[in-house]
Amino acid sequence: MLQLDAEVESQGLFEVARQVCLAARTAPKGRGKDLLTTAIVSGDEKTLISARMREIGKRCELPFFSRDADNVDAVEILVLVGTRKEPLGLPHCGFCGFSDCEAMLKSGGCCSFNVGDLGIALGSAVSRAADMRVDNRIMFSVGKAVLELELLGKSVRLVYGIPLSATAKSPFFDRG
Repeated sequence: MLQLDAEVESQGLFEVARQVCLAARTAPKGRGKDLLTTAIVSGDEKTLISARMREIGKRCELPFFSRDADNVDAVEILVLVGTRKEPLGLPHCGFCGFSDCEAMLKSGGCCSFNVGDLGIALGSAVSRAADMRVDNRIMFSVGKAVLELELLGKSVRLVYGIPLSATAKSPFFDRG
């Protein structure tokens, strides 16, 4: 059986995306409470995300959203890593800047542990991609589009995207 470069690379990228999701899942979490969601996106859903990124860029006058959308269009696979916003209920914490979890929830704030756990998971995820020599970038702009589209459901409130690339030159290097 003969497999050409493009087919081999495509299969490899999907395998890396799976490992990136596993790395995010197994990252340490506050109190061991797992609020993370991961997803692998390609095809029409990926195109939907990049189109929404461009809409946000125009609407909010943020040109980097369109630049990032070009990067998303240039790759075959996008990994999403998100978290629900649920305070861990640690007594006398206040890391979020509020007196307690109830005050934080009323204000619409975020539990510092939810945010921290997401950051640690993202670091684990992109480290795994780098270990596999796959170019990647963490993008807030992808997450904003995913949230507007509610692709991960309404309970997921913080999301980042990680486009993955296996090309001769990283599409994330000369981004202007």
